[in-house]
Amino acid sequence: MFTSLLGFTAVAALLTVSPGPDFAVVLRTALGSGRRAALCSAFGIAAGCFVWGLAGAVGLTAMLSASEAAYGALRVAGALYLMWLGVQALRASRRNRTAPETAIPATDEDAGTDGLSPLRAFRTGLLTNVLNPKVGVVYLSLLPQFIPHGAPVVATTLLLVAVHAALGVLWLGTLACAVHRARAFFHRPRVGRRLDQAAGGVLLALGAATGFEAAR
Repeated sequence: MFTSLLGFTAVAALLTVSPGPDFAVVLRTALGSGRRAALCSAFGIAAGCFVWGLAGAVGLTAMLSASEAAYGALRVAGALYLMWLGVQALRASRRNRTAPETAIPATDEDAGTDGLSPLRAFRTGLLTNVLNPKVGVVYLSLLPQFIPHGAPVVATTLLLVAVHAALGVLWLGTLACAVHRARAFFHRPRVGRRLDQAAGGVLLALGAATGFEAAR
């Protein structure tokens, strides 16, 4: 069991640091709403991992993969959600266009321009993960390889998901704290606009790519 857990941890670490919607969402939240909201988004993403893990353990992920219509519908929903987040980021960059070109003091850890509450930030992270069927497919194909023969499936699945979720919170939490420490730089209106534009563009591109794959 220890060898399987160690092997999964190595694979999960590579999956965690790969750029994707989770990274973009937490970065955008950290820039707009501060460290606390960004950490809440990270915990929402981790909660989404447990949703997919439980779904895989009871066979729902397999049913979703077998149903082309259901899988496509979920991909479209996820694509639209990512694109909506991208539009929100681009709108924020336009709102900040008229701000004076001086650094905005951000002594409070929750300083930001969007005012996203911790609950809304958690929900954003959760939906970003739950509406991404690729997570379920990865779990369906990956987790069984690390479940030893004779081990309890549900308990072992949740253990592996907990490892992945913990790595995700550590990685995304580090990102949120790094943005917070450099808040004097990131809160400059010009820098903030460029980062909002970049985050919005990435989210729109990810959403469009997901939608295109769903339409194929």
